[in-house]
Amino acid sequence: MNRKPTLLAVVLAAAALASCGRQPEPTANQSSAGATNGLSAIEQTPAQPSAGQAFADAAAASDMLEIESSKLAKTNAASTAVKRFAQSMIKAHMDSTTKLMEAAGQGAPSIAPKVVLSANQQQVLDGLKLKKGAEFDAAYIATQREAHQATLEELKAYSSNGDVPSLKAFATAFVPIVTGHLNMANGLEI
Repeated sequence: MNRKPTLLAVVLAAAALASCGRQPEPTANQSSAGATNGLSAIEQTPAQPSAGQAFADAAAASDMLEIESSKLAKTNAASTAVKRFAQSMIKAHMDSTTKLMEAAGQGAPSIAPKVVLSANQQQVLDGLKLKKGAEFDAAYIATQREAHQATLEELKAYSSNGDVPSLKAFATAFVPIVTGHLNMANGLEI
């Protein structure tokens, strides 16, 4: 039995199948800059989240940092004022998360915020876990001031330039609330 015709048929079939998934070569009037293997640069890079998704993710992570760091204050803080502030932050940011989820769900298309701390936020939280007493109080207050200032800037920016109306309304509504939290954090003394 001669295997050459069978082997040739298999090779030709494989070649035909392999060419089925190929993208057409760029024509003379299409730019080949950034194109590799028939894929455009856009197709080669992972999709960037929309501005609305990025805002919702950042707001959710901010709330999570506030809640988790404030839970630590319940056991690690020495100051009664810090503990009271922390308790108010837990409630306020749980409410904020609920409202954020509602606003994100009203987007078209609906957005599902990813509640994940950034590497920097996780590092801050991990550092707070190692502190107790007055050392914790000082670090917690500094964290609250920095986090609320950063959140306030993000809210103001999205309130002005946001692309999802429900999230833009959320940002606008929370600017005065976060301003109040920042003022409270700035007023904490140890």
